[in-house]
Amino acid sequence: MATTSRSQQSQQTQQYDVVGTRPIRHDGLEKVIGAAKFGADTQLSGMLHGKVLRSPHAHARIKSIDTSKAEALPGVTAVVTSKDFPIIGNVIIDLAEGGSRLLAEHIMAADKARYKGHAVAAVSATSAHIAEAALELIEVDYEVLKPVLSIQDSMKDDAPLLHDTMTTHFKLERFARGDDTGAQSNIASHIQHKLGDIDKGFADADVIVEGEYTTQTVHQGYIEPHASTASWAGDGRLTIWTCTQGAFAIRSSCSAILDIPESRIKVIPTEIGGGFGAKATTYLEPVAAILSKKSGRPVKVIMSRKDVFEGTGPAAASLMRTKIGATKDGKITAAKLWLAFDAGAFPGSPIGGATMCATGPYNIENLLVDGYDVVTNHQKVQAYRAPGQPQGSFSVEPLMDELAEKLGIDPMELRLRNVVKEGDRQPNGVPHPVFGAKELEEAMRDHDHYQTPLSGPNQGRGAAIGYRWQGGQASSVTINVNSDGTINLTSGSVDIGGTRTAIAMQAAEVLGITAEDVAPAVADTDSVGYTANTGGSRTAFDTGYAAVKAAEEINRLMAQRAALIFEVDEGDITVEGGQFVCPSTEDKISFKDLSARLMRTGGPVTCSVSTVSPGIGPVIAGNLVDVEVDPETGKVDVLRYTAFMDVGTAVHPAYVEGQIQGGTVQGIGWALNEEYVYDENGAMLNSSFLDYRMPTALDVPMIDTVMIEVPNPKHPFGLRGVGEAPIIPPLSALAIAVSNAIGVRMHDLPLTPDAILKALESKNA
Repeated sequence: MATTSRSQQSQQTQQYDVVGTRPIRHDGLEKVIGAAKFGADTQLSGMLHGKVLRSPHAHARIKSIDTSKAEALPGVTAVVTSKDFPIIGNVIIDLAEGGSRLLAEHIMAADKARYKGHAVAAVSATSAHIAEAALELIEVDYEVLKPVLSIQDSMKDDAPLLHDTMTTHFKLERFARGDDTGAQSNIASHIQHKLGDIDKGFADADVIVEGEYTTQTVHQGYIEPHASTASWAGDGRLTIWTCTQGAFAIRSSCSAILDIPESRIKVIPTEIGGGFGAKATTYLEPVAAILSKKSGRPVKVIMSRKDVFEGTGPAAASLMRTKIGATKDGKITAAKLWLAFDAGAFPGSPIGGATMCATGPYNIENLLVDGYDVVTNHQKVQAYRAPGQPQGSFSVEPLMDELAEKLGIDPMELRLRNVVKEGDRQPNGVPHPVFGAKELEEAMRDHDHYQTPLSGPNQGRGAAIGYRWQGGQASSVTINVNSDGTINLTSGSVDIGGTRTAIAMQAAEVLGITAEDVAPAVADTDSVGYTANTGGSRTAFDTGYAAVKAAEEINRLMAQRAALIFEVDEGDITVEGGQFVCPSTEDKISFKDLSARLMRTGGPVTCSVSTVSPGIGPVIAGNLVDVEVDPETGKVDVLRYTAFMDVGTAVHPAYVEGQIQGGTVQGIGWALNEEYVYDENGAMLNSSFLDYRMPTALDVPMIDTVMIEVPNPKHPFGLRGVGEAPIIPPLSALAIAVSNAIGVRMHDLPLTPDAILKALESKNA
């Protein structure tokens, strides 16, 4: 990955003392020296080792499982199958149109194995080697069924059904359950958004362009495999140590699957070695818990890299068809999108994110978007940064470039003529709030990268925009004031990408202290109020918002102490940059000096705050990329890359740059190299980092970043989430750049050398 960047930031007067600076991250040292504890580092007295048996078939009915030989093996302490899960019925947990039983069947196959790698049993033993040997002794009688391995095949009327009782739900809202159509099929849900009159819009168009686009299944590529340890005590309390993006989500899902109250489960999140959305669900925790309960000892289960590829959730493949109409002067009159996403073996693809955001950068008054969540005999998909939005954007942005070519209009100028603004309608009819779409596109158009001509043959340039709508969830923060003027800040948000520091900086800004005076910590589910997952680009915003509110309450409590010291009313005290001032007497005392006197003025000052997000709002990102394509080999070299983003306010600009660069590099891999390769039976053929082709430092240039700052009115400091939108535009930008380099429109990802050579052969023929 590129480690340097020429970063540009929109010129604004520095309004804050802490926000906008670049302090060293609080957890940096322990991670650099290897002291940080990750999932696999958990060690407990008497701990056992667990291993999971996985199905060799993509679609098979499980007729019987005989575990007797495994149980008889010396050293084996417990064997678990789906029958050991006390599954409760029809409680909605996390899967679209599903419940606790569906979630449990995802973790451990019951009547059917629905993908190659689906867990069917698990073993705990005194050593990992014994547990592996025991797996080979488990006898599973399978009735192999015909697998359904593509979106097209799964949507056919005569396709084999993955779920005998599943019917299609039709809904107009992304998170609604929808109306049950009663139609039995592999289509779990159909989402539709409508604006205006689509027929009139196309009738008014002078030019109409259409295209079909596909993307393949890709993995998030996190370094740390999933690892969980569980200890089910004799008093019925369950403690779980796990690398997760959301300790409270794990507590909720385990409560439902294991049929015990949440109050009897404590989840301790470890440090996390990457997740990108994929560690926001449960795989191993309930398995380790049942093994611990049956064996009476703690059990740790760690996935191998092959297990991660075959048994966890990648990003969805997609099949998309788009039609756009425009007048000769470049005004879009109508757009129609048909999007189908591969959910894998269980419902819940990110089709909602695609339908909401694919056309997000543009004001389109006449719009029809249909999205389909389709199950296949592949791994059940999970989030990958901006879930569904890179694919959705890829169904629109290359067609915008083609439309610009047909109209003879500069591609960025065409986008600016249709740029979305405050008050324009989203696909669901809700008006857009304030965000910097126009400012970002103008910055792209005027940038040196866009204005500088390409320098040689076989080169192409791509420009693309990516839009993401972000909601928000609940967060909790506790602040304790120490006698030396520092504070301890405890939150429930797992740290990904430096969020400890970003949250601490916001509290420090309110309190008038330095970031170094804050000691941030991530707590377990018993030690802090409910906090939703670290994901959805919500953590610096939502948990930062909670930290701001907690710090404001700390200031109020500290002002009471200052009033006691100055012998005035609390209302006579003002807070100015870490100083508590009484204007009438001109007395003042610093936060640090006041902290030293707390025990003599009433005792400790502490505060816990839980907040519900005011709603994060939209985020816009853009890419400019230059490539050179070797016509003999089809190899793509990325020559220059500039990533733009409206960041609202950059709390820690270096971390924001890192998020932009990291998402961009992952998008480069998605566009050029990465894909799950399956055989005709649904087995993954490249389930290792040796065979799954991710970008290395040799594959990417310096990623230049340009941060536009249009403050978000929903946050006290103007923040926007920055973790996800950077991955949206690379797919389209690279496809456009390669298309312009070779003179053939590329509609299918990844843009491998083989795909490019086939396109060139077709062009020459």
